Amino acid sequence: MDVKGEYRIAAPREKVFSALNDAVVLHACIPGCESLEQLSDTEMKAKVRLRIGPVSAAFSGNVILSDIDPPNGYKITGEGQGGVAGFAKGGAVVTLTEEGGETILKYEVAAQVGGKIAQVGARLITATANRLAAQFFGKFADIVGIPSSAETD
Repeated sequence: MDVKGEYRIAAPREKVFSALNDAVVLHACIPGCESLEQLSDTEMKAKVRLRIGPVSAAFSGNVILSDIDPPNGYKITGEGQGGVAGFAKGGAVVTLTEEGGETILKYEVAAQVGGKIAQVGARLITATANRLAAQFFGKFADIVGIPSSAETD
């Protein structure tokens, strides 16, 4: 499953990049996030409760940041276990460009799911992933700046 999108955030690129590395901001933005613990500058541990169609589960997993290029972006890789509901793993490339005092945040996500989650169907999983991305980046834009527009593919 691949998801990509773009957000325009009314804030300078350095501020957006800093917020993308702030566990408190991320915890507030991640839908269903129960906890987010920063283990190092490049690793975090999270617990998230999600519902995908008829399947509801609490996922625990780690997130690793790599290819860090301040303030231009980075790569996020993670894997979460949801018990009998299954697992999710994948990565995202986040790039930031500045345009007229605002920041254009682009993301490309590639993810895999298995277990009961995979049984709900690719369309429902993709729709849920798009909804979760929109919720995350909408909240992120609200916290970091004032959103002027949002686009999701």
